[in-house]
Amino acid sequence: MTAPSEKLLLFGATGDLSQRMLLPSLYGLAADALLPADLRIIATARSAHDDAGFVAFAEQALRRFVPSERLNEEALASFLRRIAYVPVDASKEDDFAALASAVGSTDKGLSIFLSTAPSLFEATIGGLARAGLAGDGVRIGLEKPLGYDMASSRHINDAVAAVFPEDRTFRIDHYLGKETVQNLLALRFANSLFEPLWREGGIDHVQITVSETVGLEGRVGFYDGAGAIRDMVQNHMLQLLALVAMEPPAQFNATAVRDEKVKVLRSLRPIDRATAGTHSVIGQYGPGAVAGGAVPGYLDELGKPSDTETFVAIKAHIDNWRWNGVPFYLRTGKRLPSRQSEIFIQFKGVPHSIFDGRGAVLQPNKLIIRLQPDENIRLMLMSKEPGLDRNGIRLREMPLDISMPNAFADTRRRIAYERLLLDLVEGDQTLFVRRDEVEAQWEWIDAIRDGWAANAMKPKPYTAGTWGPSAAIALTERDGVTWHD
Repeated sequence: MTAPSEKLLLFGATGDLSQRMLLPSLYGLAADALLPADLRIIATARSAHDDAGFVAFAEQALRRFVPSERLNEEALASFLRRIAYVPVDASKEDDFAALASAVGSTDKGLSIFLSTAPSLFEATIGGLARAGLAGDGVRIGLEKPLGYDMASSRHINDAVAAVFPEDRTFRIDHYLGKETVQNLLALRFANSLFEPLWREGGIDHVQITVSETVGLEGRVGFYDGAGAIRDMVQNHMLQLLALVAMEPPAQFNATAVRDEKVKVLRSLRPIDRATAGTHSVIGQYGPGAVAGGAVPGYLDELGKPSDTETFVAIKAHIDNWRWNGVPFYLRTGKRLPSRQSEIFIQFKGVPHSIFDGRGAVLQPNKLIIRLQPDENIRLMLMSKEPGLDRNGIRLREMPLDISMPNAFADTRRRIAYERLLLDLVEGDQTLFVRRDEVEAQWEWIDAIRDGWAANAMKPKPYTAGTWGPSAAIALTERDGVTWHD
């Protein structure tokens, strides 16, 4: 087991991610005595704060974003005493020297959380190396975006690998820190109930939906260059698909789990120039209404013409023995009717109904794993309705729920970054993404995008507040499948 780091270097410390997620996560870990008692936090960004100025900034962020019932004054004061601040401009070598002086020795471990603009990535990595902040006791956590295609991803990963070996590189996908995502592994591999059915003989199809009600929300520069497939599918959704579809790992450790995930990603059937038009749909939202309020279209928000997709639906297949013939439908988009992330698994129906002709209509069992906004696992089962009926047995589809907040009411619901930051500090890579996973994901995504370009596919318009273009409905209905909304 790797020893925990005694220091944490937090880049981008004045940004929105830091204020909303990272600082509250670190406070939560410290308040629960999960961080090493002597862990120091060195925060850095371009803003010209001194220690006292940044501590005041951090306190303001914590009072704003940590629920009041969790904000303990003594714990807050103790946490703030851990923090120092050093301003760093990645283009200035002297700034890294000042940072190294503030960090001091890394003999007892340093963990770096790097969240920076892609244009500053190489300069930052190089600056860390030249300042002596990349030695054997240093590991680095990398927040996306890490490239926009295979070539740029390799370029970034090569720059990282020149300084940090793979066993000290932690690529972050915050979805993997969600409790319900981790619970998917427990559901599959800690219970004997599902495993015999978790294959082509028992499952009809799988749907993965990540829907957002928001539009650009201040991400104009990044999002218009990325689109829905690179923003959501390439990372979050393919990671969810891999966890659903992977074979049982021999052990629950970083190597075994990630070995199985990469096998799935390499087994994805390519969607290329010949199949992009039949296996994918892209859309772009126009004006409409969300949550009862009028919202502008994407082009109105952007202020210029654009062919960037804000919605994508894909029919995927995994070409291996377990999943032969089982379609995986992926769907994500902005300005959709509701905010939700869920995995929907429809099992095959019973091979023969003994209730035919007696007023009973059987529905296939369904497993719904909801990741947000609420965390919930629901199994839909057929059950007899109470009462007497001379015409036969009346059946009804009934839910069997495991609501995370209710089932574990005595356990605080944690931010996904709490798990990931703690694992970074402790050196556990299980919930982080390995380079070969990233490259397998990009290989599949790049082929789809090449197919779109070769076929001159343009985003189909859809009204904000709806579930995307009508072609997305047709994508599933051709197979007799309906999206689970």
